[in-house]
Amino acid sequence: MDSSTTALLLCSLLWTVCAQAPVVSVEPRSAGVRQGESVSFRCRVVSGSQPVHLEWKRTNNHPLADNVKIGPDGSVLTIANTRNGNQGQYRCVATNSAGRSTMMASLTIKHSPKVRVTPAGPLRVRLGEPVALECHATGRPRPSVTWQRHGTQLVTRKTEDTSTLKVAAVSSEDAGVYVCQAQNTEGVAEVKVEVIVEGGQGAANAPKATVSMAEVTAVEGHMVTMQCQATGSPLPVVSWSKLRVLTLTSVGRQDSGQYICNATNTHGYSQAYTQLEVDSPPYTTSLPDQVRLRPGDTLRLQCLAHGSHPITFHWTRVGRAGMPAGAETSKDGQLLIGQVKLNDSGTYKCVATNHVGSSEALAKVTVKCEL
Repeated sequence: MDSSTTALLLCSLLWTVCAQAPVVSVEPRSAGVRQGESVSFRCRVVSGSQPVHLEWKRTNNHPLADNVKIGPDGSVLTIANTRNGNQGQYRCVATNSAGRSTMMASLTIKHSPKVRVTPAGPLRVRLGEPVALECHATGRPRPSVTWQRHGTQLVTRKTEDTSTLKVAAVSSEDAGVYVCQAQNTEGVAEVKVEVIVEGGQGAANAPKATVSMAEVTAVEGHMVTMQCQATGSPLPVVSWSKLRVLTLTSVGRQDSGQYICNATNTHGYSQAYTQLEVDSPPYTTSLPDQVRLRPGDTLRLQCLAHGSHPITFHWTRVGRAGMPAGAETSKDGQLLIGQVKLNDSGTYKCVATNHVGSSEALAKVTVKCEL
């Protein structure tokens, strides 16, 4: 065996011995977003012999949904306009000549609570009879559920998603409005049930609360005023302000939700509700915002936007009258150019627009023969 053959064999053995299986990390490891928002996970190669091939899969081996996009080099997984079916675990699979490794990422789709009470009111009960009210709540994260009367929380029996209020023998003092409230980080939902005790005292002087508008829509940064009126004798106390007017000077998306006017006097308790929705203009980003390609490669850019839906996307090329020949754009904000040319280099701009306003994001594209 000559010296050159021996050297080749030694190099091959050294490569086999020294080659390392890949090690990867995923950022973030878990994420929770509201339905309709977008989210991205990035898989990074920490160590291992190159080349390393990256691939994203669902842990249940189901195919990726049509709103799941993978970046050009396989490292970034983006879910645009998320829906409930996107919830679950995703795994990044890294493979090279020495082996493979995986790392998990978990996605939770959050939504505000929904409440259902059985039996539904108004509920008529004879004096001395038992009564039981069940409140069923759903939401993600799982909401906490409470029963209230006259603004005071009541003792109930609770299971996983149900809170049951029981009275063994009702009296005239048990008549009134009972409120089941479910709350999580995404919002609050309530259902009220009126219990009428037949044979007990009437409630002719009980309070009655009303709001001027049941639904209010505002633009982010603007001022909102919500008014509440209350009748009854004695004059009820209105809890959200002495002037029966609630003013938010500069609303944000976090102010969206249900606002409750509470009216209370010695004869009872009443509530009225206003639902506030705060619309916001888009906040736009491009993924990636810089890319370097060789002639003949495929260019993929994804425009992402957070804000009130629906959102439309429009791609242009900065300083040029039109887009390159063969450029394709999609409704969800993707720009695709197959087999790029040298003169396709430049800055590309995505403008995201909704009924409140618009914003833009830039991506720098460089096409060179040698990278």
